[in-house]
Formats: sequence, structure tokens, C-alpha cells
Amino acid sequence: MRIGLHDAEYDSMPKKRFPNLALMKISAFHKSLGDTVYWYTPILPYHYVYSSKVFDFTPTNQYLPLYAHLGGTGYSGYSGLTLGDSLPDYIDDRYPDYSIYPKCDYAIGFLTRGCPNRCEWCVVPEKEGYIRAYRKWQDVVRQDTNKLVLLDNNILACEHGIEQLYELSKTGYKIDLNQGMDARLVDEKIADIIAKIKWLKDIRFSCDHVSQIEHIDRVAEMLKKRGISHTKLFIYILVRSDIEDAEYRVQMLKKYRLYAQAEHKRGGIMPSKLQKEFCRYVYGKCYKHHTWDSFKSKYLKGLNYEFNHRGTEICTEYTEGGVKYEH
Repeated sequence: MRIGLHDAEYDSMPKKRFPNLALMKISAFHKSLGDTVYWYTPILPYHYVYSSKVFDFTPTNQYLPLYAHLGGTGYSGYSGLTLGDSLPDYIDDRYPDYSIYPKCDYAIGFLTRGCPNRCEWCVVPEKEGYIRAYRKWQDVVRQDTNKLVLLDNNILACEHGIEQLYELSKTGYKIDLNQGMDARLVDEKIADIIAKIKWLKDIRFSCDHVSQIEHIDRVAEMLKKRGISHTKLFIYILVRSDIEDAEYRVQMLKKYRLYAQAEHKRGGIMPSKLQKEFCRYVYGKCYKHHTWDSFKSKYLKGLNYEFNHRGTEICTEYTEGGVKYEH
């Protein structure tokens, strides 16, 4: 049979082709049955088409056939699909087919699923439930590379996750925990593990709340004593509609490397213009030389914003370089 795979994020972001784990497992399953797998194109016939979408703000391809199987968080609420929809075990248990992403030179996967927290912006607890053990590291790594990217949402909240990181720290694998760890969960034992891991690039933490600032500083000092420089730490800053809250976190953590992520609300509600401008303020490292207020007054003259009916801050217009823009 001819199988068509469709990566919805690649349609809108072709330069950011992070491998889609579900599609790699679907490919592996169908190839084990002797089927032929292709990337979907509307002009060719297929027996089955699978489309996976991670984000609900990713546009839906209007040329997908009506018989296409839709999956992923991005499709929840679309055509009756829910967050609970997931791969059946006989596909989910497959080892991914990395050949469909030939430029990917690392392994990806989860060691834990779910999360014990109930953050208002996060779909993970609703979709995956409470945190639990999912895989052992030996089931996830590749034999042709020593690089491993883990997608766990809160790996330190699960004893299994901590045990897997400890075991990985004794191997030659280089690790990236790309969702960011929760510094509040780091104790001396975990700090020892973090310091011994061979990191692919950065040691990532998240700062979604002001209350996490002191814990990030605490962990930074613990790691410094273990030979890990502050410059190795990479902090995700969630930018909600309260920009002043995000600015406070940025100013308190600016000695680290920062990355701002604007909150995308459920239902495809996009961030406001002001949130996007604040992210650019962080991307450009302008926080090292300007406060947010001084940045706005110097580079975003005439910035006006209001609140929409959902309470989300929206920018109605602003002037940059003498040119007026409207939201």
C-alpha cells in the first residue's frame, strides 16, 4: 500500500523541521507491513494519509483528503478530535523511522509522560495525565549517534526520570532536555547528576513564575560549585499578557542566557503585538542595555495597546522608524 505522511508544521515553517516523532513511528509501523511510505503531496493517490500537527495555531492544510487520519495536539477540537487522541500502543511502541528525516543526526523521545502541575497555559496534564514512567533511555537512543534530545515536560518530577538521567550521566551520550527543567525540584543529588551529564549544548530551565527566580539562582550556585558556569544555563521566559511580570523576571535573570516564548492560548488565540515585541526585545538581548520602558520609548514610539474581550493585551498601533503599523 501507498502511505502518505503530512507534517503540518513543515507546511508553515519549512526551515524549522524538527522531526515529528509520531510520524516516524507511523512510518516504522507501515514499513514493517511492507507498505511504501511517502511524504504527502495532493497530486498522488494513497491508501492512507496521516497528518500530524503539534500546535493549534499551525494552519490546517486544506488539500488533505477527507479520509486523512489527523492527530496531535494541534488538531484537538478539529473534526471532533480531543486531546486524549493518541497513537495506539502497537504503533507508539515502535522504534522511530529516522530515515524520513535524513538531516536529523540525533535521537528524540520521552522518558516520562505527563505532569503533576496544572499550569493554566499547558495542555500536558489534560492530554497525558499525571506524570509517569514511559521509556528507558536504552529504548530511545540511536546506535549511529551519541546525541539525544529529550522532550519530557517535567522529568525531575518523576523518580524514574531522575534515575534515567543518572544512568545517562555515566554514558557517552550528549543530552538536550529541550523543554526546560523546573529548578524548584533540584536538590544536591539532582545537582550532582546535572553536573555529570554531557550536555549537547545548554542546561535549560524554565521561569514561568516570579517564584522560580530564587530557585534558578540557587541552582546556579549549586552548579557553580560543581564547575558549571552561569553561561551554560539557558532560561525560558514565558511571556503572558502581563508584560511587567515578564520584564521583572528578565531583569532579575539577565546574567543568564534568556529566551522569551509568547504564550499561545488554547483555541488558536495568538499572542498580542506587545507580547511579540517583548520577545524581540529579549531575542536581541536589548534587556542588557535597556529596560522594557526605555526600549519602548526609544524604538517603539507611539505604542498603544488595549485589552480584548478575553482579557488579552493587544497592540492597536505603534510607530517604528517613523513608520506606523496597525495590529
